Amino acid sequence: MYFLAFSSQATYNTSMDRDRLYLKIKDILVDQFEVDESKVSMQADLYEELEIDSIDAVDLMVQLKELTGKKIPPEQFKQVRTIGNVLDTLSRL
Repeated sequence: MYFLAFSSQATYNTSMDRDRLYLKIKDILVDQFEVDESKVSMQADLYEELEIDSIDAVDLMVQLKELTGKKIPPEQFKQVRTIGNVLDTLSRL
């Protein structure tokens, strides 16, 4: 059986990679930020629904850079509201 590992150095640009990245973000939110898994969705607002504060947002940006090799500029991250927005922003970098 063949398994494709999701490398921390990987960049993504296909829908399958987007799905894998979404699952990784979900894992980070649940495991490290103690977000209720049932609240996590593509449309979930990071600040209002998931209660991510500004310090958590910076930590999330650092982890996303480690995961994808892409850095979301702070001025762009300020405009991000949902998990879907995070994925869209990463795909444009």
